[in-house]
This record gives sequence, C-alpha cells and structure tokens, in this order.
Amino acid sequence: MAMVPRLRTLLGLHWSLASQHSFGPITERLTSVRLPRTLCSDPTGNDKLKPPVNTENESLLESLNLLGVDVKMVRKRQPGVLRKTSTNENGLAQFLQNKGASCRVIASIISRYPRAIMRSIEHLDQRWDLWRNIFKTDSEIVTILERSPESFFRSCDNGNLEKNIAFLISLGLSTKDLHRMLTTAPRTFSNSLELNKQMVKCLEDICVELGGKNPEQFAKAVISQNVYILIRSTKRVRTNVVNLRTSLKMGDSELLALLQGPGAEILDLSNEYLKKNFNGLQQKMASLGCHKDVIKKLIISYPMVLYIGLTTLSSKLDCLLKGGITMQQIVDKPKVLEYSTANITGRIEELQRLGYDFQKNGISILDSSKKRFAAKIEKLAALQD
Repeated sequence: MAMVPRLRTLLGLHWSLASQHSFGPITERLTSVRLPRTLCSDPTGNDKLKPPVNTENESLLESLNLLGVDVKMVRKRQPGVLRKTSTNENGLAQFLQNKGASCRVIASIISRYPRAIMRSIEHLDQRWDLWRNIFKTDSEIVTILERSPESFFRSCDNGNLEKNIAFLISLGLSTKDLHRMLTTAPRTFSNSLELNKQMVKCLEDICVELGGKNPEQFAKAVISQNVYILIRSTKRVRTNVVNLRTSLKMGDSELLALLQGPGAEILDLSNEYLKKNFNGLQQKMASLGCHKDVIKKLIISYPMVLYIGLTTLSSKLDCLLKGGITMQQIVDKPKVLEYSTANITGRIEELQRLGYDFQKNGISILDSSKKRFAAKIEKLAALQD
C-alpha cells in the first residue's frame, strides 16, 4: 500500500512535464492569457456571469448625425447597425448624391433602412445597373428609394436579382409589369429563383386542371394583374381557387375565365379573410332580398368587392340604398363601392340637392373622377338657373 502514494506522485510529475512539452510552460501560458473581467470571479464571492456590454460605435454615431440621420429611428428599427465597426455611410451618401438624391432624402433613406450603410460601392453600382434595366432614369429610382428604401437595400444578392429579372422577362412580362413589382412588391426579387418558379408552375398547373390550353399565358395574365402573387405561398393560392369554386359553384371554364380576368386580383388574399368576406357579403345581400345568383354576378363582375370588410361594405350599401339607389343598380355598376362612405354620401347629397334622379339617369355619375363629377355638378347647377 505504501507504493500507491509514490506511484501517484510519479504519475503527476509525468503529466506535468508532458503538459509543459505540449503546451509550453504553464506559468508562461497563464500570464499571457487575459481573461475578460466578466469571466473573473467576483471578489465578494458572487460568481454569476455578467453579460458583455454592447456599446455603440461613437464614430459612426457622429458620422450619422452629420448626415442628418434620425439616430433614434435607427435604434428602433435596426439597432445592431450602430454597433458595427465597419460601415459605408459616407460612401453611400456620396453614391446617392451622385444619382440626384438630396441630403434630406439620403438622411431619410438611412433612417428608415439603416442596413443600407453596410453595402459596398461595388454592390451599389451593380444593383443600380440592374434597376436601370427596368427604370428609364436615375430620378425614378431615387423616388422609389425615398418611398421604400427596403425595396432596393433589403437583399444583398445581386446575382439572384439578375436571375429573377431574366426569368420574369422570359415569361413575357413587360417592363411596366416589372416596374410595378419593384415599386409595390419588391420582395418578389429577393425571393429565390426557385421559389418564383414554383409559383409560376403552380399557376400553370391550375390552368391545365381547369381545362386551359395555354398555361404560360394564364400564368402571365395572373401575375400581370396581381403583382403580389409571387410573394404569397402556393398553398394560399390553391386554397383560394378551391374556395371560390365551392362558394360560387363555378364550372371549370367559368372559374378559369374569372381567374385570368379580374379574379386574379383576389388570389393573394389570406384564405380566412377571403372566406370571411364572402360569408359577410352573402349574409348582407341575402338580408336585402338578393338571390344567390345576384351575389354571384356581383362577385364575378367585381371580385374586388371581397377585399372590403363587412362593416365597411354594409356602411356603403346602406348609404347607397338610403340615397334611393337600388341593389340592381349597384350590381350593374359595382365600382361605385370603391369609393369611401363619406365620398358616396357627399356626392349623393350634392346630386339630390340639384334634383338628380338616379332611377332615370343611372348611377354612373357616382363612379366618375373628381374632375368629371365637379363638371357635371356645375352643368346641373347651370340648368337650374
């Protein structure tokens, strides 16, 4: 038993020498390592770890303030940017200024999308050139950046943007269509190319399933009329198609005509919202004595009615009916529902004051532009003098 302590001592010495040979002198290693203060033991005995403090880059803050950027907004939107040590705010400002952006616009862009200052000049040049394939002038792009900086800066993959532009053009979409996508649905271009291809394939399959003979043209027609479709899921679109068929009891050819026509505009709605609005419309019109065929006619001629929430729709219908307009007139001229309740009320009151007869003259005047409506009122007023 006396051999055991000695054996342990010899083993310990052997391990110590081996360690020094492999890792260098222990004392030398310890003195060369500087442990963070947060990882050192608390002299009071409290060994709880304290989280490191993330400090903002003072030099960056000063630079942003000089550019007139709203730093409070930056902290609210993308605070991590303020802790970066390598940024390109001055390069970005100079780049945008060369494209015609004012100091105010530049400050606004950075305030609302701070990550823009992480983009290199090379990246900015490449992206600008790609956008110029769609837009005629630099000033058009500056205007869009002022309104929606995210559309330009959100994605950093210029290669993917280039591929998406080429793919969408190959579908037969016009420059005008791409212009609308970039201004209203820019996420289309930050989608992976494969994701956009999946939606196009989904639309083509729907066309074939409904007996369509030109699936490519169908997909182009839907995308042209609804630029948001490519940023929705294929599941949402398919479910909406099924719900429309079931709710309206439509045959294949009838449904196909609706979808590649005005019905394309409602395919991007959430499934629950579409179903809820359909049920609300059906209940409201049924309470007014409308047959299901009348409801179907309204939706087919003006699918955008399903965008309108039940409360708003009820208010508009009640306003029109109270003004002496019939439900049949509304179904025949459904675009009158695009206007706000206040607008409809105001126009009806002006026309009634001048003795306008909706039953005799129809309601097209309610659906006219502001300029045309004013001219009509002036003409009616002159006839009474």
